[in-house]
Amino acid sequence: MGLKARVHVYPKPGVLDPQGRAIGQALGHLGFTGVAEVRQGKLIELSLSETDPAKARAQADEMCRRLLANTVIENYAIEIVPQGGR
Repeated sequence: MGLKARVHVYPKPGVLDPQGRAIGQALGHLGFTGVAEVRQGKLIELSLSETDPAKARAQADEMCRRLLANTVIENYAIEIVPQGGR
């Protein structure tokens, strides 16, 4: 059984985030106070056949740099977990 890569992609600090701003405003309208800023991103889960965590991370990193993230305006973080892991 291989590994799962969870890739979190989110806007870099200082990059305009209209979706995050809209979510923040909606939370305020719903009465939630104390939320200073909202940044909206995406989570991508990849089921990999690779069993070596270092190789799986390197593979996921290459996927991010080539397709999954626009590295000009987005950062990403990779989490490697066992298949079926939470």
